[in-house]
Amino acid sequence: MPQRILITGASGCVGQYISGWLLRHSDAQLVLLLRDPARLTAVSPADPRISLLVGDLREVDQFAAELAQVDRVVHTATAWGDPGRAHAVNLVAVKAMLALLDPRRLQQVIYFSTASVLDRQLELLPEAERYGTEYIRTKVACLRQLMQHPLRDRIVAVFPTLVFGGRLDGRDPHPASYLTAGLRQAIRWLWLARFLRLKGSFHFIHAADIAAICGHLATHPHQPGPQRWGHMQRLVMAQDSLSLDQAIAILCRYRHMVHPWGLQLTDRLLQLLIRLFRIQLTPWDRFSLGLRHFIHAPITRPECFGLDSRAPSLEKALEAAGIPRRGRLPAGSSG
Repeated sequence: MPQRILITGASGCVGQYISGWLLRHSDAQLVLLLRDPARLTAVSPADPRISLLVGDLREVDQFAAELAQVDRVVHTATAWGDPGRAHAVNLVAVKAMLALLDPRRLQQVIYFSTASVLDRQLELLPEAERYGTEYIRTKVACLRQLMQHPLRDRIVAVFPTLVFGGRLDGRDPHPASYLTAGLRQAIRWLWLARFLRLKGSFHFIHAADIAAICGHLATHPHQPGPQRWGHMQRLVMAQDSLSLDQAIAILCRYRHMVHPWGLQLTDRLLQLLIRLFRIQLTPWDRFSLGLRHFIHAPITRPECFGLDSRAPSLEKALEAAGIPRRGRLPAGSSG
């Protein structure tokens, strides 16, 4: 009998990639929880394997009957910007949703967090609670709750890194991720950035590769994680790390621009520029500038499950985003 998989935040970039993967690679019945059906552009709400729950996650009690009938959950819904809403969606609503699931039927919950809350060894970063934005602090608080939850051994906590998805030119039914949408402005400043050198490193992942990982997890028997996290699995979804200088060099090569000798931005020079231009930094911004290297080990990519990555390199991610190698950026929608 086909499994019923609930996907929250189903109209978002990642949610739509996951829904599409499951429709193509499984016989699962999808229950999509979303606020605005009009934003569902990459999968058809008329598909006989899709049923919609239209409403706000903060009022999840109205869907109690439907949630009690699901076998697995992929929880991508999140909120940031408004502290009250972030607390209600990222913390309170998650607890309420889990309480509505039938533990006799439930096999797995894939819970989306963010790699920003983890250190290099995939342990919770103390500074995330101390200096983090309301989004980051609520994500840490939720993880601490989940590690003590009765269903913890059925939870897979996934931690996306920087997420590409959709296209700048609008020639993709998926919404553009915030990173892809931001490429338009970033590449316009490449003429200046190529003259600068800055210490730092990061990971990235394409939403199609997130979907492949989550799709594999959701269609295979669940495996509990390490004991120290209450048997809750934790996976950082990422490709190999890049230094900031490597990323600039790749962008220049991709856009056929010269990557000349550059000025090293030391800590002292950075602080001077911040004061000179009166740049307002949050405590988290200051911590991030000090940390600089947001890298993790181990990382999880589709190849870990015998699958192929859509964007295993930054060049492939730029191609997937519709970034031209020469000339002006596309004038289409940026999401």
